[in-house]
Amino acid sequence: MAVKRLRDGKQAAGTMLRLVKAPAIVLVAKQAGLDFVMFDMEHGPYSFESITDAASLARATGIDCFVRVPELSKGNVSRALDCGVTGVMVPMIKDGQEARRFADWTKYAPVGNRGLGGWGAHTQYRDTSSEMETFLPQENERVITIAQIELAEAIENIDEIAATEGIDVLLVGPADLSNSLGVNGQFTHPTMIDAMTKVSEAAERHKKIFGLHSGKDLLERWIPHGCTMLMNSMDITILHQGMEEIAQLRTLKS
Repeated sequence: MAVKRLRDGKQAAGTMLRLVKAPAIVLVAKQAGLDFVMFDMEHGPYSFESITDAASLARATGIDCFVRVPELSKGNVSRALDCGVTGVMVPMIKDGQEARRFADWTKYAPVGNRGLGGWGAHTQYRDTSSEMETFLPQENERVITIAQIELAEAIENIDEIAATEGIDVLLVGPADLSNSLGVNGQFTHPTMIDAMTKVSEAAERHKKIFGLHSGKDLLERWIPHGCTMLMNSMDITILHQGMEEIAQLRTLKS
């Protein structure tokens, strides 16, 4: 599974979901060999109910189910975790103060202050009241907190974000980051390279995971610089590309 691979310093590959709501999409991803899927609640139509169904199926079949919540808030973060996901990503984390709040809501004490919901998808619907001494630290390891780095301000504060106990991953969103840096869409611009290098180096310095959501070419550029959380494409573009190939059948000659 992705969380274990990432904590062991290995690569984990996955994709973002913004369209498909059928929980069985996690089985398709598993059969395809992916390590994780990321449901996008920031730009997608997902409800917590649909996330619960997918996350429960993912836990039962051995693939990690992550979610990007719409914004930093206790309700978003804590509720997503109680739906059973094993990773939460918050967009546009900008400084250490926001990183600290995020970690507080994702990790149980003593690392954070996550509230204990008892029975639920996150406990795989079993009673954990008699095993708190083992369940809480195990759940802190099982769940990863992903700070999405996509603001110029985050680059300025990257060391304090990376130094925050309980933050596990620094994941660059290159589209918004390039916009914030004034080099819209120019992912190999020197300004972008400098910013992403700072993220890579901060991750290494503070023993955090470095991740990126991008096309294959950009991922290949940053893998030698320690990028191990590899998120490529999303369901909409995957379906579009497949349908384009079918449309091209019209050009075949008899």
